[in-house]
Amino acid sequence: MYREWATGVAGAVGWSRVVKEPQTHRILPDGCLDLIWSDGRLLVAGPDTVAMEMRSPAGRVYAGLRFRPGTGPSVFGVPASELRDSRVGLDEIWPRRVVRELTERVGEAPDKVGGLLAIARPRIRVDPVMDAVVAGMREGRPVAAVAGGVGLSERQLLRKSLHAFGYGPKTLARVLRMEKALALAARGVPPATVAASVGYADQAHLSREVKALAGVPLTRM
Repeated sequence: MYREWATGVAGAVGWSRVVKEPQTHRILPDGCLDLIWSDGRLLVAGPDTVAMEMRSPAGRVYAGLRFRPGTGPSVFGVPASELRDSRVGLDEIWPRRVVRELTERVGEAPDKVGGLLAIARPRIRVDPVMDAVVAGMREGRPVAAVAGGVGLSERQLLRKSLHAFGYGPKTLARVLRMEKALALAARGVPPATVAASVGYADQAHLSREVKALAGVPLTRM
């Protein structure tokens, strides 16, 4: 069972998953970084460029914080590009002694997400410039227009995007557009209408993009 909720901390969403039977989860790219507690370890999930599949045994419990696009690097202290398409132990980023103490603290906490928030809250910083970039990409604006709107050249935007999101603005735009498309499709909107609504050239373009990013056809989402 999976659920997520607002934490009250800017830029962070709490989530949990309890696995009752062995299963494979398909994790779709969303431009986010996550801090996860599971099986007595603290893990970091980097920003994905394509869907990742994760196999979980029965009884596995996950607690996590998902940081909205652009905020994760402030928590972990490393560029998002260094974590792209990866899952690593927090002790590969921070000193092992520190992570060992934090892991014990979260493991003993009755509210694991609350324990993760205690780690993230003093570190998280929301960058209004990167928030504006995300908003522009979600609106489907051209990269040059988004860059100009926040006072950057396209080259500067690319550099900042690699640090904040793990990939360039064009990839971020593809990920965010697919996210919007899948949300509409989940509400029963016909594929042709979805394609027209979120800026795909046609239904075939929508299908190609979903298959490329999610790894499966739209009909299997």
